[in-house]
Amino acid sequence: MRSATLGSAAALCMVLVLGCSRQQPAGASAGSAAPQLFRITLQLDWVAEPEHGGLYQALAKGYFRDAGLDVNIVQGGPNDFVMQKVATGQADIGQNDSTNTLLAIAQGLPMIQIGAVFQNDPSVLMLHADNPVRRFEDLDGKTIMARPEWAFLPYLKNKYHINFSIVPQNFEVANFVANPNFIQQGFYTAEPYYIVKGGAKYPKFLYAWDAGFDAYTSLIANRAWAERNPTRVRAFMAAFIRGWKDYIEGDPAPANALMKRENPNNTDGFLDFCRTMIIKEKLVIGRKAADDSQTGRISRERFDYLP
Repeated sequence: MRSATLGSAAALCMVLVLGCSRQQPAGASAGSAAPQLFRITLQLDWVAEPEHGGLYQALAKGYFRDAGLDVNIVQGGPNDFVMQKVATGQADIGQNDSTNTLLAIAQGLPMIQIGAVFQNDPSVLMLHADNPVRRFEDLDGKTIMARPEWAFLPYLKNKYHINFSIVPQNFEVANFVANPNFIQQGFYTAEPYYIVKGGAKYPKFLYAWDAGFDAYTSLIANRAWAERNPTRVRAFMAAFIRGWKDYIEGDPAPANALMKRENPNNTDGFLDFCRTMIIKEKLVIGRKAADDSQTGRISRERFDYLP
């Protein structure tokens, strides 16, 4: 895959976002009739959890409605097919890993990245605390449970000249808890809660960014839809950023209540753990950020690690 192709794909995401994502949309003038809300269908990459906190806070607090939008959030799951649904127009916007999205765009899927959910994707390799694996090179010959399509896996093999086997992700931690040598992909903001609850020690992690693979968790949109509705995309992003700021700095109760209704498996303990990790790790604003000026934004330069 040519870097020019990926560079062009990365550049597409800037047109609708940079310089305008914090701009609030103009509302109706005083005394005028309330405008009709514009319907948007948004496909999540997983069930409702705090990684979607900004979206649910914007929905619960009426920020999307204030922006003239009627946003319908559709939960995902093990077979959510976010990119396919966005590419075929079944969803207008979706949440997905930025690298896999760019690879799909370079292969011709009609999508565009409109903004960032997390400045740093929290996908990691989880290991037991006493697992002898310490470096990526130590993964040679091992077996890893992960999403086979995760772009980080071939990246690791190519960068470190190693080979390992892949067991498809089952999105549970029972095997990890039971097997001290188990290595599994996960969100380090979420799975550790259940690992400790299952009786194992708090795991250690191999972070993708330590290998030079620094992806976003991104918001993607159907390209034709976004090109027809640039003002509404900007309005959506402004409300989304407002939602994230409120969720991590204010009272998360409105979003948490919605997420508990949508996903009854959410407990107060889990919601608090995940939100605390997101805040502590500065994933929304950027791990190395001094302020929140980059919330929701994506940068072409961040994709320099791609071949």
